[in-house]
Amino acid sequence: MTEWFSSLSAMEQIYWLCAVVGSAVFVIQLLLTLIGMDSSDVEVDFDGPDTMDLGGGMSLFTVRALVNFLVGFGWAGVSFFHIITNATLLLLVAVATGVLFAWIVMFLMRKMRKIEYNAAFNIDETVGQTASVYLRIPAEGSGIGKVQISVRGSVHELDACTDGDLLPTGTKVRVTAIAGNNVLKVEPLL
Repeated sequence: MTEWFSSLSAMEQIYWLCAVVGSAVFVIQLLLTLIGMDSSDVEVDFDGPDTMDLGGGMSLFTVRALVNFLVGFGWAGVSFFHIITNATLLLLVAVATGVLFAWIVMFLMRKMRKIEYNAAFNIDETVGQTASVYLRIPAEGSGIGKVQISVRGSVHELDACTDGDLLPTGTKVRVTAIAGNNVLKVEPLL
């Protein structure tokens, strides 16, 4: 193996090193992503200036972008080494391929982030919604009952109070406000 590698020209060695090392790191990144330990779980603090932020949590210079550039650059250089005899043209093709690989991955990551869905429940979304009394709600704020309310297709059982008359189980109500301790203020539907 070392004989074969040493018999290559310096540029061909560089292309092979970029291709093999980039591919190995790419496979490691892929495996870590598949088991849930991707780079978004790591917090690093640098003293220098920020990276070139592209918005939406994307940066121009990231380890993932560098690895994808090296994969594209290395394999393009290896693949076209004996086809493109002009070294400058080959270098330009390899660099262009590396940039294309890095851009494709950044583009796909941005699209995936756009379709991510955060299912975290925000109690403020209940204001103005209708609900059904689950456990009776005592009159004039003298106690707490419970309502069932659907928010974004998910049913939640939440504490509720009213400033009006007692609301028995099954009464349809509208949420008017959020009181302290995440208690919904409700009024009966007319």
